[in-house]
Amino acid sequence: MQANRGAMAVAIAALLALTACGGDKTPSLMNVRSATNGPDEFGILPPKALELPEDLAALPEPTLGGTNRTDPTPFDDAILALGGTPGAVGVIPAGDAALIRHGTRFGTTAGIRETLAAEDLEYRRKNDGRLLERLFNVNVYFKAYKKQSLDQQAELRRWRKAGARTPSAPPANPGE
Repeated sequence: MQANRGAMAVAIAALLALTACGGDKTPSLMNVRSATNGPDEFGILPPKALELPEDLAALPEPTLGGTNRTDPTPFDDAILALGGTPGAVGVIPAGDAALIRHGTRFGTTAGIRETLAAEDLEYRRKNDGRLLERLFNVNVYFKAYKKQSLDQQAELRRWRKAGARTPSAPPANPGE
């Protein structure tokens, strides 16, 4: 009888150990790495369409290892799609100078991103509360900030009740 209980305890411990090894391997916004060894479909960029320029004499001389007019330029394409000017990154347009002055009127802090990241990590460690999650370095972001999260639907109802327009939110009634 005693040996049977011991074997049962070992079997339960082994089962618990095996279930602890599992986990959700699907990518999320917190972890955008692929969980498979397959190709990264977002890393493959098709070339731009070939087009014949109006003036063939204006074409630059080809250079070994240089760029091609059909090479993908995702960074510049994204800037252009958002209404910006490729090549003007880091340059403040004249129309935005007043906004920048107002936003920096009390000064700026160098290295603020690194400081906030370190403070956020420390906050999550303190508000985790579970030893196993700390030991195995599990991401507890949503759990740590649950008390500070916003109920989106309740907030939307509050703004609509106050008479505020909410054009980017889904309509309150499907027939609207």
